[in-house]
Amino acid sequence: MPVTALLGAQWGDEGKGHIADRLAVQSSIVARYNGGDNAGHSITIGDRVVRTHLVPAGAFHPESICVLAAGMVINLRSLAREVDELDGYGAQLTPDRLKIDQAAQLLLPGHIALDGAGEDQLGAEAIGTTKRGIGPAYTDKMARVGVRAGVMTDAGRFAEAVRAHVERTNARLARDFNRAPLDAEAIVAEYSALAARFAPHVTDTMGLIHTALERGEHVLAEGAQGTLLDIDHGTYPYVTSSSTITGGVLTGLGVGPKHVRRVIGVTKAFCSRVGAGPFPTELKDEMGARLRGTGSNPWDEFGSTTGRPRRTGWLDLVALKYAARVNGLTELVLTKLDILTGISPLRVCIAYSNCDSPVTNFPSDVSELNQCAPIYSELSGWEEDITGVRRIDDLPLAARVYLLQIETFTGVKISHVSVGPERSQIFEV
Repeated sequence: MPVTALLGAQWGDEGKGHIADRLAVQSSIVARYNGGDNAGHSITIGDRVVRTHLVPAGAFHPESICVLAAGMVINLRSLAREVDELDGYGAQLTPDRLKIDQAAQLLLPGHIALDGAGEDQLGAEAIGTTKRGIGPAYTDKMARVGVRAGVMTDAGRFAEAVRAHVERTNARLARDFNRAPLDAEAIVAEYSALAARFAPHVTDTMGLIHTALERGEHVLAEGAQGTLLDIDHGTYPYVTSSSTITGGVLTGLGVGPKHVRRVIGVTKAFCSRVGAGPFPTELKDEMGARLRGTGSNPWDEFGSTTGRPRRTGWLDLVALKYAARVNGLTELVLTKLDILTGISPLRVCIAYSNCDSPVTNFPSDVSELNQCAPIYSELSGWEEDITGVRRIDDLPLAARVYLLQIETFTGVKISHVSVGPERSQIFEV
């Protein structure tokens, strides 16, 4: 069987964990291909909401092997905390079930220190990162001075590499930010213990994945963040530091295009984003607050990783069509349709206006996008409670028309719809 790529079609936080958990049932391998612990997936199991940040959704399916692939940056401190928590829920993430690619980069304390110092220095011009060191870790990777996970299997080399990392960091903290130095030996001691713990998990995951494919097994590539945060094709510079699109699946996992036959884009029924950057359909009024929720429910629009309130707005079909193009989406999964219940009329953005000129394609330049105002199409809403719906034909007519508008505009079929946070509340169309 081929690889299924599952990725965000907006600015992240689309509910990928919900569908990833569902698809993991049929997957022998579930692999995260990009990012680090700046991402967060929420999975509702009964009355529990479980959040993962590094470990893919296969954690809760004992027949699946969970892979942290070469395209990731891994904070061992966060990984240890997460594995302990998931094991408490019965995940049993032994070295047989959790694999770390030898080429994955390690995210170390110096990266976090530099990320925070850099954002603080930018002040009002800050990008809005999670300050978890993602950007500096990828910077070290591209500068060829990063520490790879494979080094964890050699205690001496690992300690030397971490010590060199801290020395480089301290030089930058003093020179560029006038910050106090980090304690090199304390960091070496802490991370050497973590490396010893996770060294048995290190392997060649590319070989593991290709062996599974040759046996006809299914591999799920689970993405973090979303298309519009892609380092190359997102709203630069207000983006993450990795490739969040289908191309990132190929480089992150080490597979060729022929293996990826199914590309699923996950989109909310409305839009949200965290941090700074353009957001043409953003609502800063009572409707925006209604879409966000109060934070009293686990599914309200507050970051799974940071807890920050998300900016919210109407569904942007121009941006969604762009995501369909850049990823080669074969299908869409629509989440949080139930949140729109009781809102009428509903609006969807079908074009932009820039200086009274229509814009029908998503601008690649952020300065142009900042000048764009949304042009909306209005649709009727519905009042019926849809949280118990499990078939497309049981949705109110207005909800089905809403789905049809999305499919018609993007040219991509909606394959699944989510009407609530629980596993049972997502159904096939």
